[in-house]
This record gives sequence, structure tokens and C-alpha cells, in this order.
Amino acid sequence: MFTGIVQGTAEIIEINKKENFQENIIKLPEELTSGIELGASIANNGCCLTVTKVNGRLVHFDLMQETLKLTNLGAVNIGDEVNIERAAKFGDEIGGHSMSGHIMTMATVKEIIRTPNNCKIYFELEAKFMKYVFAKGFIGIDGISLTIGDVEGNAFSVNLIPETLERTNIDSRVVGDKINIEIDPQTQAVVETVERVLANQVS
Repeated sequence: MFTGIVQGTAEIIEINKKENFQENIIKLPEELTSGIELGASIANNGCCLTVTKVNGRLVHFDLMQETLKLTNLGAVNIGDEVNIERAAKFGDEIGGHSMSGHIMTMATVKEIIRTPNNCKIYFELEAKFMKYVFAKGFIGIDGISLTIGDVEGNAFSVNLIPETLERTNIDSRVVGDKINIEIDPQTQAVVETVERVLANQVS
């Protein structure tokens, strides 16, 4: 389980591509390396990946075809930074919202509005996923737990404070970028339960 509180970013050091498979090697900040073991779960841009090898600060991950298809990790380049969160431990403070690290889809950066102390970003999302998006609801954006702002058609916005911009890679995003999306699991469960109940009433 993850909380959506990104702990820092890590640089992509090496990418090994094979058919329908990819190995990403990242260099973790020193403060995030403590106690990492083979098989540990670490979220990269919000996607839960399993550690396959550890060599000091260098950590290896295998990405299967489904991960490459559903997330933006298949499109990263050497030198790119990914958001990092270590798996939550029992008793940890949940500062964001409960997240599984399972990416549902990707959204596209539609517009970026910057002011001296705030940054608002609009994302465009495939229509079938908009039923899960509500103003003031939670959403995972590249692993960052954020509160949804405006909802307009197939787009929604989030507001970012300077701390989020400094701690994560979202400050480097530009219009057209693809962003990993994890829908709030509780919202998804409520929406789909209501849909089933209404469908049964109709039938």
C-alpha cells in the first residue's frame, strides 16, 4: 500500500529493452535506500514495481507488457526523473490517501496555469473514466495524492503548492505529456456498486 506522499525523485540510469519487456534501473536518493530488499515494492510514478536487484543506490525493476502499455514508464528516457514512494508500513501516517500502486490509465496534460504561489494543471482523461472524477475527490497523479479541483467535460484540474512542485517531477511536465492515473479505490467501489444496483433495478 502507498499513501501518495511522494518521498523524492530518482534518475533513470539505464534502460534495457527486450520484446514486450523492459528493465529500468534508477538511482535512489541516499535517504530512501535504507532496508531495501529483493522483492520490495516501490512506486515509480505511482506504479507499484518489485525490486529485482539492488547495488548500492542503484535499484532494478522489471516492467512487463501490461505495465508498459498502461503507464508512462515505457516512455521514459535515461536521465528522466520518476516520482518515488516506498511502500507504507503498518502504523505509518497516511498523509495523502490510500493507494494501491495499480495504474488504471493515463491522462494528458491539457493546460498549465502558473501564478507566484500556485500552479494549476488541467488534465484530459478518456471519457469512460470521468465517472470516477469528482470535485474535491482524491486522485493519484504519477503517484502524487491530489485533490481534484474543477471538472469540465473530459478534463479536470489540480492545484499544486510549491512543496509539491519541489518534491516531485510534476513541475517539469509540459502540455501533451502523458501522466499515470490511479483512481481513488473507494470512489471506484462506490461508483461501480451504484451502477450495479441501478442496472439490476432496470432489468
